[in-house]
Amino acid sequence: MEDRMVSGDLQADDESVELSLRPKRLQQYIGQTKTKENLKIFIEAARMRDEPLDHVLLYGPPGLGKTTLASIISNEMGGQFRTTAGPAIERAGDLAAILSSLEPGDVLFIDEIHRLPRSVEEVLYPAMEDFCLDIVIGQGSEARSIRLDLPPFTLVGATTRAGLLSAPLRDRFGVLSRLDYYDKEDLCAIVERTAEIFHVRIGRDAALEIARRARGTPRIANRLLKRVRDIAQVKGEEVISLETTQLALGMLQVDQEGLDHIDHKLLLGIMDHFKGGPVGLDTIAATVGEESQTIEDVYEPFLLQMGFIQRTPRGRLVTNKAYAHFNREVPGE
Repeated sequence: MEDRMVSGDLQADDESVELSLRPKRLQQYIGQTKTKENLKIFIEAARMRDEPLDHVLLYGPPGLGKTTLASIISNEMGGQFRTTAGPAIERAGDLAAILSSLEPGDVLFIDEIHRLPRSVEEVLYPAMEDFCLDIVIGQGSEARSIRLDLPPFTLVGATTRAGLLSAPLRDRFGVLSRLDYYDKEDLCAIVERTAEIFHVRIGRDAALEIARRARGTPRIANRLLKRVRDIAQVKGEEVISLETTQLALGMLQVDQEGLDHIDHKLLLGIMDHFKGGPVGLDTIAATVGEESQTIEDVYEPFLLQMGFIQRTPRGRLVTNKAYAHFNREVPGE
C-alpha cells in the first residue's frame, strides 16, 4: 500500500517535523475541548493530592493527537515521559524491564496498546492496580514467584481500535477519552500555528482551504501545509495565497472534500463498472487492485463518514452525494 498524502498514519517524513510542532501544555493544545477540560480537572486534582494521575486510555482515528496528549500529561504532572509501542513488547520480560526502570511520577505511554500479547497484558494488570510486578524465577518444581514493588506511575495507552482491547485491560483505565475529528476552525488555527513555527506567513483563506481538505486530521493538515509551502517558496510568495494553495492541492490530487486519487479510483470504479452498486468487497478489491482488508480498514472509513458510500447486506453502494461530487447523474433518475 502506497503512502497517501491524506493518510492519518505516521509516515517517515512526519516524525522529525511533528516533534517540533507538538504543544507542551494543555493551554497550547488546540481542539478536543471536552477531553482537554476533563484532563485539566483530573490532573489538577491528582497534583493537589500529590498522587499519580489515574491511568488514561486515548482512542480514536490516527493523526488526531494521542501521542501529543500523552506527552502533555507528562509535562503537566512533572514526570519523565517514557514511550513504547504494543508490537515492540513481545515478551513479559520486555515489559518488566520497562516497568522496573520507572521513577515515581513517570508517565509510560504505550501506543497501539491493543496489540500487546496476552501474556504481556497479564503482567500489566498488577502493575496498573497495585504498582507491583510478579516475576517467576526458576523452572518446573523449583519455580517460585516474587513480587517487586513499583513506584507510582501513570500508564497512558493509545489505540486506533478500542474494540480490540480485552475487557480486563480496558477496565483498569480510570480515564477513557475518545478523540474526534477536528472541525474546520480548529484545523485552521492549527495550520496558522504550524505556519508560524515554520516561519512562513499564510493568508486566512489559504489556511481555511487546507483545513477544509485535511479530513478533520491535524497530521494531514500539517503535511499538506509543508507541500503548499514548498510551492509558494518556489513561486517567491511572501504570504501563501489562496490561489497557490489551490494550485498545490490540485497538484497533490487532493480535491475540495479531501478525497485523493485512490478514493476517486474506488468510487469511480463502482460507478463505471457496477452502476453504483451494490457490489461485494472482494469484487471492489479486484477492480482497484488492493487487498480487501486494506479497503475496509484504510479507505472506507472516511468515505463512510462523509456519506459517499454505504454498507448494505448486498454490498457497497455509492450514494447520491458521491454522484453529485463528480457532477454525474444518478442511474435511473
